[in-house]
Amino acid sequence: MTSPLNPLVSVIMPVYNGEKYLAEAIESILEQTFTDFEFIIVDDGSFDGSAEIIRAYEKRDERIRFIQLEANEGQANVRNRATALADGHFIASMDCDDVCLPQRLQKQVDYLRRHPTIGVLGAGAQAVAEDLKPLYPFDLPQRHALIAFNLFIGSFFIHPTVMLRRALLESVGGYEPFRRTAIDVELWSRLMWRTRFANLPETLLLYRRHEDQHHTTRDAKMREQAWEARARLLGRLWGEAPTQTLLRFERMRRDEKLGWLERRNALKDLKRLLNAMIANEVIDADDRELVAAHIQWRLEATMPRIWQMLLHWRRHRLAIR
Repeated sequence: MTSPLNPLVSVIMPVYNGEKYLAEAIESILEQTFTDFEFIIVDDGSFDGSAEIIRAYEKRDERIRFIQLEANEGQANVRNRATALADGHFIASMDCDDVCLPQRLQKQVDYLRRHPTIGVLGAGAQAVAEDLKPLYPFDLPQRHALIAFNLFIGSFFIHPTVMLRRALLESVGGYEPFRRTAIDVELWSRLMWRTRFANLPETLLLYRRHEDQHHTTRDAKMREQAWEARARLLGRLWGEAPTQTLLRFERMRRDEKLGWLERRNALKDLKRLLNAMIANEVIDADDRELVAAHIQWRLEATMPRIWQMLLHWRRHRLAIR
């Protein structure tokens, strides 16, 4: 197989000590039904057998471009390095422990070609165990307004499912350099001012859950940097970023229960957030009712279970009548 000249898609995959699942991840890209791509794999200073695995695949398929770094630089720098070398019109993200379903690239390319206003496109994903047995599906919003709004309070994108336009990514300077965690939240918080988001409803990625993902220090750093990115975004929208507001948003993101007073304050915050996003044209005014209904649904989820059941019964009874 020859390496494509000017491929339409550049698939970018950072690798750091990923030998355990790496072969499955690579093969899931090479077996895509869409073939007009280059596959840029960057070994980010691994000290396991990752480099040897990548080299073996590089010899078999000329679409693979292998870059080996001597020292670990972190995902943001690695992805920026790869983007600078990419020839594709679209950039597709991939992680070295996940598995793409065969039609992922084709479905995303087709959608982006049909919808020129969409700059960032994710897809549905299924969480799986180490042996790929299903755990649970991710419940992701599909429309831009809900994806953008949910940067604060809910689910938005699964990063390794994302395909975006290279020119758009380059227009904001790529990922924030030297950022090691929450790189996606920070990037989306800048891109939302320039483009529109979408998620395909189909499940196109198996997102592997495993022990190596969990590390107390790393998880704490991720929460800290995600908080900082959201505070920066809120400050841009409001001119301030109140700590209590961010705390309420974070509790909603974690599906925690809120007391009556906290729910009332959260409702005020969310209405203010919606108004600010519409005023700044981050969300279209036509989507106000959609987001308002989402706010109500998310606030109901913070109520005690008995109250949720009562509201559900009441709606069902009124619907029957």
